Amino acid sequence: MPLNRHGDVMRPLYHNCETGVGLRRDSTVLPPFEDAATLFNTPLGPTPALTDAGVFVSDKPRHARLRQAVHQYKAASRAGLLERAFTAVFSGLVYAQIWEDPVIDLEALALNADSHVVTIASGGCNVMSYLVAGPAQVSAVDLNAAHVALTRLKLAGATHMPSHDHFFRFFGEADKKSNSEAYRRFLRGKLDDASRSYWEHRGFSLRRRISLFTRGFYRHGLLGYFIGWAHLAARMYGVNFRPLLAARSLSEQRHFFNTQLAPLFEHGFLRRITDNPASLYGLGIPPSQYEKLSGGRPMHEVLRERLERLVCDFDISDNYFAWQAFARHYERSETASLPPYLQRDNFAVLQSNASRAHVYNLGFTEFLRGQMPASCDRYVLLDAQDWMTDAQLNDLWSEITRTARPGSRVIFRTAAEPSLLPGRVAADLLARWTYHKEDSFRWTYRDRSSIYGGFHLYTFEG
Repeated sequence: MPLNRHGDVMRPLYHNCETGVGLRRDSTVLPPFEDAATLFNTPLGPTPALTDAGVFVSDKPRHARLRQAVHQYKAASRAGLLERAFTAVFSGLVYAQIWEDPVIDLEALALNADSHVVTIASGGCNVMSYLVAGPAQVSAVDLNAAHVALTRLKLAGATHMPSHDHFFRFFGEADKKSNSEAYRRFLRGKLDDASRSYWEHRGFSLRRRISLFTRGFYRHGLLGYFIGWAHLAARMYGVNFRPLLAARSLSEQRHFFNTQLAPLFEHGFLRRITDNPASLYGLGIPPSQYEKLSGGRPMHEVLRERLERLVCDFDISDNYFAWQAFARHYERSETASLPPYLQRDNFAVLQSNASRAHVYNLGFTEFLRGQMPASCDRYVLLDAQDWMTDAQLNDLWSEITRTARPGSRVIFRTAAEPSLLPGRVAADLLARWTYHKEDSFRWTYRDRSSIYGGFHLYTFEG
């Protein structure tokens, strides 16, 4: 058994899909944890369970959770090889910023002072923006240790940074040399050991991960690199995004798309790349979701349509997703479009509510198994169900239904347009929920991220 720095035997703490007793010693994940009893001041148990201190423990082997979530085919098959390649690349930081519009989420969730939100953390933007609405509790779960560390860093920033200027410089601009000192002064001593180890880990460059916030954080992570590669490809074909960012009307944006971007999808080279499932790993899309996204059509056609929505359906001055896609940072002006948690007017309430959020390295279903019946009322699944088998979907919705209060709301997104639940989740289980088809359709086309086929809302009838 491994020993901690005090010479004591470390008991297994399951802190991530990729970990049993400690995270891999490479550039993508955390170094080994301290003894869990020291870290969390709570005794450990042998099976997944929620302790009185709110800590989950497990003896599952390394990578078990992520493998369970992604792997559906035998390793020797082509699909199986693609799944295992995705598992490898998904173990590090994927999303520096998530791509679900929190304004739509907040409308659909209709949060109140009694709400207990259970959400996938991803890049943490949604967790932070939900706090602005003042729910009683936000429980964030994620299979990716990097996303957990990022969300905890954002919560520490909201709690301990002295002003919105400090907070925005760190998490909004995320490219100032002064952020290194801000981390040392305001954040380092406030992080749990695991998160601090993650951000202070040195990779091949010998620079600590936290230095990403001095070097343009939103250009990093798997999605950030994917967008960078897309920019490189666009430049190869002579595309300059500056006129798009300066556009003053939807008609100017439409003209840019028709003349500059649409023709890119006619090039055979780009078609061949996008029609390979591995090409979209940078978007966090596993092979199973790739098939749902394509719907049997060539992927370049689907991507062209989603890009057209992003460029042409929303005023670029009011769409920070477009700015992240085409400028690789948020707009820097007093009237810039920003996520709710980064807006100056919301900082005071964010600070006040930050302690209401807790982050766990767990899958959604596993977290719910540790909750009491009728203890939650808001569920945010992002697009995770696209990854799931029928058995996993039924396990998930069984736990959602068990823990839901009457009137509970579940929101999620899908790569394809329709809800994926009918015909896959047991009819008697799904019958206890009402699908809001018209509202879901309306929110789908108001989601400024524009990358999903469908947004969906279900409410619990009890």
